[in-house]
Amino acid sequence: MSMSRIYAIGDIHGHLSELENAHRLIAADQAGEGGPAQIVHIGDLTDRGPDSKGVINFLMAGLERGEDWVVLKGNHDRLFTTYYRTGSVTDGRLRVGMGWLNAEMGGDVTLQSYGVAKRLLESAGKLHARAVKKVPEDHIRFLEDLPLWHRAEGMIFVHAGIRPGFPMEAQDEDDLLWIRDEFLWRTDQHEALIVHGHTPVDYPTHYSNRVNLDCGAGYGNPLVPVVFEDGHCFALTDDGRDPLA
Repeated sequence: MSMSRIYAIGDIHGHLSELENAHRLIAADQAGEGGPAQIVHIGDLTDRGPDSKGVINFLMAGLERGEDWVVLKGNHDRLFTTYYRTGSVTDGRLRVGMGWLNAEMGGDVTLQSYGVAKRLLESAGKLHARAVKKVPEDHIRFLEDLPLWHRAEGMIFVHAGIRPGFPMEAQDEDDLLWIRDEFLWRTDQHEALIVHGHTPVDYPTHYSNRVNLDCGAGYGNPLVPVVFEDGHCFALTDDGRDPLA
């Protein structure tokens, strides 16, 4: 395995076909660059897209067969497990009136991928009971056990970002899954280059102190993987590597 090259994939949001295509692009790059290297998935595996179940199956199968993959937890993944365990559709960082089952958040589509669609006039309790029966327990345990961050090759990979000024060991889980402005507007260097998602941009973007990989797959945009090698960063496309300045 390469010790100076590492790949990363941003927010997937239930789009299995995009995830498969991202891995295809990575495989093509690996074939021309000396073989396999670690692949980090930045979180938000679920919600909004049509096949959250398929995404989880794909990633679980890869890890089980020994692929050198890292899969991180995103805020949507935690929302899913919280709903399964408690029936709650809220989170401390969600604005008032917003819930996991709202169309904007996409939890309803996640349940549909498991064959659970809300019935007319069905109570919240009955919907939750049906979800618990249909969603495999091992999918929930998989999401619950995902790490919050990963350090490799002089970089820190995390879903949303970090609280500036605090070491990773002192970071709060809510920040790692949800933070935006306090992190995004910071221009000074962190303890390492932060590779994150969570806040959609049009294309993977390098900001000197961080790299944002969320290209809005949850809103129907393509999933664009990146590769880091010898201090350089490239987006992977059908035409090969595209340098990110």
